[in-house]
Amino acid sequence: MTLDEKLVEQLKKDYTQAELSPQDRAMLDFVLKLTRDATQISPRDHEGLRAAGFDDRGILQITLIAAWFNYINRVADALGVGREP
Repeated sequence: MTLDEKLVEQLKKDYTQAELSPQDRAMLDFVLKLTRDATQISPRDHEGLRAAGFDDRGILQITLIAAWFNYINRVADALGVGREP
């Protein structure tokens, strides 16, 4: 599998303008909402993911992976990991 450099650049700039499948866009919309304020996630968001083709297991996996990355990045930020002294 090769990396699609054009897609990577689009995603870095603004994922909403990237050429994505409806399923990928639904997933990224959900992850962004989860990252910004997880308390705003509702059953309606889960239904949106189901409508895009995700089952409960997929929704759980998306949630766990996004939450883990959010968690580990906050830990790293709090400890100054990767920052210049």
